[in-house]
Order: sequence, then C-alpha cells, then structure tokens
Amino acid sequence: MSRVAVIGVGQSEFVRAYPGSVRELAFEGFKDAMRDAGLTPRDIGASVICSAPEYDKQRSPAGVFAEYFGLNPQPTFYVESLCSSSSMGLRLAYSLVKSGLHEVVAIIGFQKMSEISSAESQERMGRGADIQWESPFGTMMPAYYAMYARAHMAAYGTSLEDLALIRVKAATYGQLNDKAVYRKAVTLENLSNPTDRMAGPVASPLRVGDCCANADGSSCVIVASEEKAKAFCRKPVWILGVGAATTSVNLAGREVFTGLTAAREAARQAYAMAGIGPGDVDVAEVHDCFTIAEMMAYEDLGFAKPGEGRELIRSRATYKEGRIPVNVDGGLLSKGHPIGATGGSQIRTIVLQLRGEAGPIQVKDPEIGLVHNIGGVGLYGNVSIFGR
Repeated sequence: MSRVAVIGVGQSEFVRAYPGSVRELAFEGFKDAMRDAGLTPRDIGASVICSAPEYDKQRSPAGVFAEYFGLNPQPTFYVESLCSSSSMGLRLAYSLVKSGLHEVVAIIGFQKMSEISSAESQERMGRGADIQWESPFGTMMPAYYAMYARAHMAAYGTSLEDLALIRVKAATYGQLNDKAVYRKAVTLENLSNPTDRMAGPVASPLRVGDCCANADGSSCVIVASEEKAKAFCRKPVWILGVGAATTSVNLAGREVFTGLTAAREAARQAYAMAGIGPGDVDVAEVHDCFTIAEMMAYEDLGFAKPGEGRELIRSRATYKEGRIPVNVDGGLLSKGHPIGATGGSQIRTIVLQLRGEAGPIQVKDPEIGLVHNIGGVGLYGNVSIFGR
C-alpha cells in the first residue's frame, strides 16, 4: 500500500466573534489549503467535516459545506470527538486513502462558538462529561483540569510558577502568530499579581492566564496517496503514525490524575507505527487547553519522565531553540480554541515546520513532527506523527 501525505494546509484567523456564517468561516480554511495545494474542487475525492455539534446551529454541516465548496457529488463524512475532532478526521482520511478508496481527501474543521453565549458554552462543555452521573453536579472544564493540577502538584511538587512559565512561553510565540486571538506578552508578574486580570481565580489553582479562550475559526488539511502527492506537491509531508485511544468518561473510573491515559496509549500506538521514540521528535504541538494540560503532555508523550515535565519549561527546553520545541505557534493558550478546528491548526503548524515555511517561529531543520490533540478531559486521545 502506498504512503499517505499531507499536500495542503490552511487556517482562518482565529477570532472571538466571526461576523459571517459557518459556511463562510469554514470556507476560509478550505480556500487557504486549496491554494496551498494548488487544487480545484474536482481534485478532491471526498471530504471529512469536523466539529463538536452541540455548538452548531446548523445541523449536518457536512452536506451544507459540500454544496458551498463545490464538492458535490463526492461523498462527505462528519466526524466528532469533542476537541480532537479534526485529528480524528485525519485518522479517517488517512484510512480512506490508505485503503485505496479515495486518492485525495480534505479534512475541514470548524467551530463558531460565538453563536451561543459564554454560559451556554460552559454548559455544553460540561455535557462532554456523563450527563447522568457528573455534569448535573456543575462540573466544567476548568474544574476538571484543576483536579488534575492539584493531583500533579501533590504528587510531584509542581508549582503555580511552573504553570505560569508555560503561559509565558505561549504568549512569547503568540505575539508572532497573526492568526492567534491573543497576541500580547504575559509575564510572571502578570500571573502573580492579585490585581492583574491574568491572575484572577477560575478554578483553584487555575487562574485566567492558565486557561485558553473560546474562539471562532476553521482549518483544513488535504491528504493524498503517494502517487497523487508526488504529482501535485513539491514538499509532501508524510503521515508516519496515527494513534488514538479513549478512557472512562467518568472521572470516578480514572486510575490516575497526574496524566491522561488515553494520550499515553495514543502516543504508544503512534510511536510504534512510525518506528520512532520520543527522542526522535524535533517539534511538537500539544493540546494546551490549560497550562497543566501542556505539563502533562510533556510526560504523557515521553519527553520527560513523570514529575519531571517542569524541568523542561524551567530550562526552556520547550522553546524554539530548545531540545524539544513545543507549541511555538502560541498553542491554544494564545491561538484560542475553536473546538473542531484545533487539531487541523496544530497539523498545519507542524506541516509548515517540516517544510521550512514557518517564518519567525521556524525550528532549525526539523525532520519529525508530532501533534497531540485531546478531546474532553482526556476522554479521547489522538497523536499523529509526520515526517519530512
């Protein structure tokens, strides 16, 4: 069977409130990727549309987008796995191409979260947990991740300053990303000053600065068979490994609270498929919906031993010039988190890195890139590995 490559990537600007319709928003990422790949709609054999439907007013957006993008009568699919939807979409598209069923597939992720109020958004996020046994009691995303932060602190001595250093790094690179929502510097002083908005409490120990923001946005990734990739693309980026796993939706069923078991299993699968280990990764995008999520990702992916992730951020090993650069596009903490578009945005960053086209955030000569994308509170784990 032939290899599968990414031949085009695109992304809209991530914003707090997009003024147009969801089809117009999704088209921005699609148009960007199609120009990048040099394709026309008739070159696309199938499309995979990805979002979290509880935020969408448009039911069955896949059919709406296929019509608007000129992709009929090609088949379209809809994929949902909460915040990891477009990484799961990549897995589906990879399978469609690898099987020989299609030669070129577009993965389009989107979310227009401003269509509902902040309170409604939080309520829907809570319903990502079990609606019978957990979410009726008021659990929300910041509270869930705060539990993990408390557990990590208790087990390993992780400090508030360690988490703050992750946000400082995110802001350092977010200022360089013209598609990010938050493009301002953040300092340790901001996060330690009780009168500063960034230090305001959300769910102890997490503060405003420890949390990413909702956003509207879209992304698109186009994958192709080896034959088509070589025909269409000067710099194909090969998909070397895809891992995916799930775990108990109820936190009462979780064995540990110092890491995400679904992420660890997805990483194990992806590394085995790619035939590499953590030390072979040159640049990574990880799901930093909260600062503690990035800290746990360091350890779940094997970049550091359990409890030693803090040493990576303290030593600046995860900065652009460090041993393992992580989220040098600002991550979710700076870009914002349009749920269905997030994984595609992460993939776009890694593809640009491996092509040597990442501009001011370019890592020196990367050959292997990794994307870690989480759905819910570690319910879904997706890890994808790419090679130059």
